[in-house]
Amino acid sequence: MTMTRPFNLPIVILLLGWAFSVNANDDYTQVGLGAYAKKTKGSDIFPPAAPYRSEQMMQRAATTNQWYSSLIFSAEPAVIFATPLTVKPTLKGFEMALPSKSVIPTSRGDVEIHYPHTNPIIFQPVSFTPKRIELANASDWSIDVAMRDGVSSLNAVVSHGSPYVYFETTDGDIAIQLPANSKRIEYQDGRVLLIQTGDKRYGVFGPTGVQWVQKSTTEWFAKLPEGKRYFSCAALPDNEASTVLDFLTHAYAFIKNTNTEWRYDAETSKVTTQFTATTKIMEGADSGLLIGLYPHHWYKNEEVVNKTKYQYETIRGLVRLLAANQFITTRRYSGVLPYWPKVAAGKGKEQFEEVMNSDIKQARSMMLPMGEGPYWQGKGLQRITQLMAVVEQQGNLEGRDKLLKMSKARFEQWFSGESRRTYFHYDKGLGTVVGYPEEYFSVKQMNDHHFHYGYWIRAAADIALRDPEWAASEKWGGMIDLLIKDIATQERGRADFPFLRNFDIYEGHSWASGLALGDAGNNQESSSEAVNAWAGLIMWGEIKGDKRLRDLGVWLYTSEIESIQHYWFDIHNIVLAPEYKNVEVSMLFGGKYAHNTWWIDEPRQIHGINLLPMTAASTYLASSPEFILRNLEAMNAESAKYTKKVDPADIWADIFLQYLALAKPQEALAKWTRWGYVEFGDTRTHTLHWLYTMNERGTPALDITANTPLYGVFKTGDGTRTYLVYNASKTPQQVQFSDGMRVTALPRALTESKNSQKTN
Repeated sequence: MTMTRPFNLPIVILLLGWAFSVNANDDYTQVGLGAYAKKTKGSDIFPPAAPYRSEQMMQRAATTNQWYSSLIFSAEPAVIFATPLTVKPTLKGFEMALPSKSVIPTSRGDVEIHYPHTNPIIFQPVSFTPKRIELANASDWSIDVAMRDGVSSLNAVVSHGSPYVYFETTDGDIAIQLPANSKRIEYQDGRVLLIQTGDKRYGVFGPTGVQWVQKSTTEWFAKLPEGKRYFSCAALPDNEASTVLDFLTHAYAFIKNTNTEWRYDAETSKVTTQFTATTKIMEGADSGLLIGLYPHHWYKNEEVVNKTKYQYETIRGLVRLLAANQFITTRRYSGVLPYWPKVAAGKGKEQFEEVMNSDIKQARSMMLPMGEGPYWQGKGLQRITQLMAVVEQQGNLEGRDKLLKMSKARFEQWFSGESRRTYFHYDKGLGTVVGYPEEYFSVKQMNDHHFHYGYWIRAAADIALRDPEWAASEKWGGMIDLLIKDIATQERGRADFPFLRNFDIYEGHSWASGLALGDAGNNQESSSEAVNAWAGLIMWGEIKGDKRLRDLGVWLYTSEIESIQHYWFDIHNIVLAPEYKNVEVSMLFGGKYAHNTWWIDEPRQIHGINLLPMTAASTYLASSPEFILRNLEAMNAESAKYTKKVDPADIWADIFLQYLALAKPQEALAKWTRWGYVEFGDTRTHTLHWLYTMNERGTPALDITANTPLYGVFKTGDGTRTYLVYNASKTPQQVQFSDGMRVTALPRALTESKNSQKTN
């Protein structure tokens, strides 16, 4: 398809990291054969401004969708959850607290677990009153907060995992406001103000020469020596004197930068992440940092778990302190596939053919079942390309071509820029691409970009498998590259897009809210839609020969899954509070977790939102068959007690059958009905193909890896293994599996091989 809107001969230039040409009327920027609007149309709104940034940070794209993003959007930021601490910068002072668990009953008869920001210590400059709060700097998991009045400022460094906040001020002394019923605990070192408030103990560590002056039982002053206007404050894990000394030893190593390096080793299918913090020693010897490791950092990590000393009970489970400036985690990448091969279907073959032919006929109407914006259109596109893959594998190439043509046309309709209703716009103010018509506050609040664009990226990868030329950057692939940059730019400090917009490197998962203005911090509901996005990056990178993007996708995919297993599913039973009555978390926040959805409290949808969309990249859900059965059992029990009318009663039946098939494939197939409910991101054809795949090949064997990114292994009850490899290159590929199996993968094809020898 060529552009029908008149363009003058373009002048090709480089900006924002892409090749593009500018339309003569200056309304559009062309990207290959596609285009994005430089202005919104009609009454469509712009993304919000983010004015509360330092001059340095204003030179970069705005860091939306992060744990601290409320800083850049609000004159009075919301609470920031930097587990184990909470902080809140206000014009009356900088608040810092160690939160405790609060069990909150709900109208559903269960509970939510909160760790609210309460009873903080407040630090306030004496010689000036801050007029402005801003994000002064940000690195991978730490931020600098500035509270300014002209050239005077109080700066605080806050970091994920750190029990300390590090302060520097330009001038004057510091007033310290304590919660009621606080008292000072005498300590032999004059640099330490040791405070007991309720069951919490804090150490304020000043420079040599500091004087602590008490004004009242709840107010102290830190008189700071000239040239030494710094101090730190830590929430202490216990009341031992030795602990105070240990924390004093580390109190003067101020975090100045945090950095993460990741590596995917395709030969071993291992993903390694190195976390490194750089410090400035304010006085004394360099004793390094105390870094708080979350469960996904320390669990089964022999390099660190035996070296930790202190711990905190937090919203993420036990945070354990490691005396080090860096640590490493290593995870297994268990592979993804674009689709699975042909199924025989046995006695159900005739019905399967009927279902497939029916879905092909209804495909156009299924492409946009609910909304018209980028979320529902993305779901519709992936729905059809997933159907296309099944139709192709079952040998119906005419049907495949029909669906391929239909999908391309819909992409091109959006990407061409010719429609006044459906289009993408690049906003320089924030450094973001937004789609119209807006859905779920994706523009006004910058929500859910990785969910929305993940569907587009994944569906485009499905097309690229069949038509690489269509996906070329100088054709329609350039617009997909643009969406990828919006959610997954790898470079730090760019002006066009922020570094990894949605992904929280230290928490190991994504955040959905762009502004993070809620009382409980940022949040993410559908963790599985985040996984879908990262699987799309893996496939797009592999198909396009972009190993750097592919490796980023593998790292994001593996990291997100690791955090899901801990914080959404708690499959190791080490995170969720004993008072929490549900088997999983459906909504994760910085300061709470809950069992609900944003739109309904119906149990099936509560459980299903962290499963969909079910694709060949969803095999990670099979890591604990026991949890699958427990999760479904809980859903059924909740549904039996649910008193509101559910229409239809079997809503999202297809999702739960596919989920059950990962543990008990025969039972799942037996429960399938011809007219059961189908979620709007899937089809009956795809569901039935999934069920037959598990019945014929067994369930995923995630412990077996391969030295290639697009692979999968299945294992039947008698031990027969099926090995699948997609080779995106133009030449045959020799693939080695970790159990000794070797497969010659044909070029640009899915290769299937079986190990007929029965193994345990």
